[in-house]
Amino acid sequence: MASWISVHDNSDFSLHNLPYGVFSVNRSRPRIGVAIGGYVLDLKVIAQDQILGDLEFNTQTLEEKDSNAYAALGKDVHTRVRKRLHQLLEAETTLGSVLRDHQDRRNRSLVLLSNVTMHLPVKIGDNTDFFVGLHHAENVCGPIDGSAEICPSFFDMPIAYHGRSSSVVISATPVHRPKGQFVEDGKPVSAPCRQLDFEVELALVVGQGSKMGSSIDVKEAEDHIFGVVLMNDWSARDIQLWESTVLGPFNGKNFCTTISPWIVPLEALEPFRTAPSKPDRELLAYLTQKEVESAYDIPIQVTTFEVNNEKYDAGKCNTNNVIFSLAQMLTHHTRGGCPLRPGDLIATGTLSGPTQSELGCLMEATRHGTESYEMQAMSSSKGKISRKYLENGDIIEFTAQARGKDGLGNVGFGKCSGKVLAAI
Repeated sequence: MASWISVHDNSDFSLHNLPYGVFSVNRSRPRIGVAIGGYVLDLKVIAQDQILGDLEFNTQTLEEKDSNAYAALGKDVHTRVRKRLHQLLEAETTLGSVLRDHQDRRNRSLVLLSNVTMHLPVKIGDNTDFFVGLHHAENVCGPIDGSAEICPSFFDMPIAYHGRSSSVVISATPVHRPKGQFVEDGKPVSAPCRQLDFEVELALVVGQGSKMGSSIDVKEAEDHIFGVVLMNDWSARDIQLWESTVLGPFNGKNFCTTISPWIVPLEALEPFRTAPSKPDRELLAYLTQKEVESAYDIPIQVTTFEVNNEKYDAGKCNTNNVIFSLAQMLTHHTRGGCPLRPGDLIATGTLSGPTQSELGCLMEATRHGTESYEMQAMSSSKGKISRKYLENGDIIEFTAQARGKDGLGNVGFGKCSGKVLAAI
């Protein structure tokens, strides 16, 4: 599948991807677009030129400054729009001439990625973070967090905590080291966090919501997913562990959460389906899926930068390191009647793999700061740095790309990055 727009072999944004984002140019009003190669296709222009008018949906939702109203229209509309966008951008379609051969429309609707400013793709009302990574649980439950073992319910239901939506930020937004209460020399103190960490995660964005008091059937759950993003659940481990002995994560987690700028549709990830971890265990009926391949095989690269701008390999994770699928997480979230709204963010928790080079946070890699973690410079075989936890000036960056199969192009998310600044 080829586009008449040139797409580099290493691009995240092939014709098969077409992720949604919100962008602006020269401080213009933010608007919705899809990424294709080195460009953003401005969907406001496409809607106003009535190229989608025959698809029988409210095209004004594509003229908004966020994707919430469009996300709420549901999977059937998104599928029809996606098909039309393919027709507009494919090299061998008659409909491609509507954009390709119309100079004025091309100039108005195609914007270089290098010229845009990205914004949060949706207005996020709620943020829930699950804990469904098998290897992460095996690594932190025990000697690191002081618990005896993985709690029995971990394998029976997806466990989560509610985060803070007001501190969810777009990639490239700096994060200030948080202040809080933790134990030092056996006594509680209040000071800037000493053990700042990152967590490699995937998060779904809710499309169609649900009513209060109702539940979403696991067979229909994917229809309520607008798409997925990369996520860094920044964590203050010293604050988190001190407060979590009483109830659960609070100030150790609520100071910043970073997401990638592009929402990748589930349809783009369809060729990369795979089985989750421990797929054969028996679950209660409301969580039982017929689909064996309910997770996704997407490698995630983690890098960190020193002050000299050298890039270091901080590890590799994969989105398949989960014991519950996105559909099961969403279904369990609504089991008690909790209403979901368009734009809600629901994350997997840390996606660590089984080896030392596949750990998705420093808490695991350093055994909670008791060992140093060495990272190799990616442009040199000689340079190394070591960390126990993050230092001011460090830049953490996640990238993920599923390489195209059977002639399909790559599917990526853009960068999920943030620089650590000193406490305010």
